[in-house]
Amino acid sequence: MNWKRLVRGLLVLPVVAVTAWGALALWFQLAPALALAIGGAWTLLGLAMAQVLARAPGWRHERRLLLAGALAALAMLGWWQSLAPSHDRPWADDVARLLESSVDGDRLELRNVRAFEWRTETDYTPRWETRRYDLSRLESADLVLSYWMGPHIAHTLVSFGFSDGQRLVFSLEIRKERNEEFSAIGGFFRKFEQVIVASDERDLIRTRSNARGEQVYLYRLRATPAQLRSVLLDYLARAERLRRQPEFYNTLTSNCTTILFELARQIDPALPLDYRLLASGHFAEYAYDQGALTPGLPYAVLRARGHINARAQASDTNAHDFSQAIRAGVPGIAAPTVPDQLLKINRR
Repeated sequence: MNWKRLVRGLLVLPVVAVTAWGALALWFQLAPALALAIGGAWTLLGLAMAQVLARAPGWRHERRLLLAGALAALAMLGWWQSLAPSHDRPWADDVARLLESSVDGDRLELRNVRAFEWRTETDYTPRWETRRYDLSRLESADLVLSYWMGPHIAHTLVSFGFSDGQRLVFSLEIRKERNEEFSAIGGFFRKFEQVIVASDERDLIRTRSNARGEQVYLYRLRATPAQLRSVLLDYLARAERLRRQPEFYNTLTSNCTTILFELARQIDPALPLDYRLLASGHFAEYAYDQGALTPGLPYAVLRARGHINARAQASDTNAHDFSQAIRAGVPGIAAPTVPDQLLKINRR
């Protein structure tokens, strides 16, 4: 067996992989014309190296070509490492501000809570507010999955409920610039920074179910008050870290689902890794298997009753309270009690 030839052959695949990676990185980071020019030269050099490695040695210019390829790879690596996240970009309106928080005992104050009024995905009234919460009244949390690209991919949110009726939703999202669109592939190539958005449910949830027409499911989470408080404060700590030091979004390792898994693992370090952490559309099923959702019913029943779209859209026309309407019939959530004054009115 010719071991030298075998080793050379084995090097072809990584050379092709690095060539493809570099071409995509250039495409997502540079202006199209510049990306085509530099990416074209990079790709031709990479393919030439792969061809040289695939055949028997002997070409007299082979070493020069391989040296040129190695130098180009080092230059590419140096450029890639020079890319740095920033807070200073022309941000889209809905991610223009960063969440700020202060906690004093049970008193929580949040600044830059998003409370947009969404009519369509592009027609909205911007509104940022300062809101205050009593952490001693924190009593529930719901897992929300919004499907925007088929059954296997969903955006994951967590909505915290307080006994005084307030609700607070957290979502880790890409921090888009104006006129920029999400790209799952671009998320592998430092195309976007990340941001944690806090809002009420009429913003983060309603915009997905009503304005965008995504399919949205809500599940009651099983957690103690201490666990709820821990996860909420961990969201705030993560938001503060991002405010102080921007970070890139990563489609695989730093997204809306992985952050929730990381926070949950601080409560239960034994939580296992699972393919459903990547296929985020199946994350609720993963949570069900870990005993984190309402027990006593098959997962299919929880999913069917947790589908909120019809109730969410009806709340616009029937003037229902949005948060109350979307929870009607969801397992694990008690029906709201009717105040005595309303009972007296209904008896008349």
